[in-house]
Amino acid sequence: MMSSPCNTCHAQWPDDEYWIADLETTVAYLNDDQFFPGASLLVLKRHATELFQLTRRERTMLIEEVAAVARALMESFAAVKINYALLGNRVPHVHWHIIPRLIEDPAPSEAPWAVSNEPRRANPDELSERITSIRTSLTRGRRAVTSRG
Repeated sequence: MMSSPCNTCHAQWPDDEYWIADLETTVAYLNDDQFFPGASLLVLKRHATELFQLTRRERTMLIEEVAAVARALMESFAAVKINYALLGNRVPHVHWHIIPRLIEDPAPSEAPWAVSNEPRRANPDELSERITSIRTSLTRGRRAVTSRG
């Protein structure tokens, strides 16, 4: 039982400005902090805080969607590695952080959250370019809703 309303379920996080695509069980967003270029989020469409709260089909679809977004990030950013994180301590709603690690990575052997840095916001052109690139890679060979309305 939740003790407070879920910001994710009440459309308070993530910000729609960072929306990439609707998938079957999740919604993909670019992370607002782009210190690691292409860092993205995959947010479950319904409320759950733990993987065991999902049906077997939802878990299967979730991991397939995580893999599809990771592939799109690998293609879009020429990543040398993808990092994955499913924590939920600060945002108690199932969501994955999918983080491409690039050749010019400042600390390639460190976990992303262990790398000391100031958050970096993408300018409007970078934001549009990154989202478009991920969307294009993601929709290649997969059905994703890439427009809202």
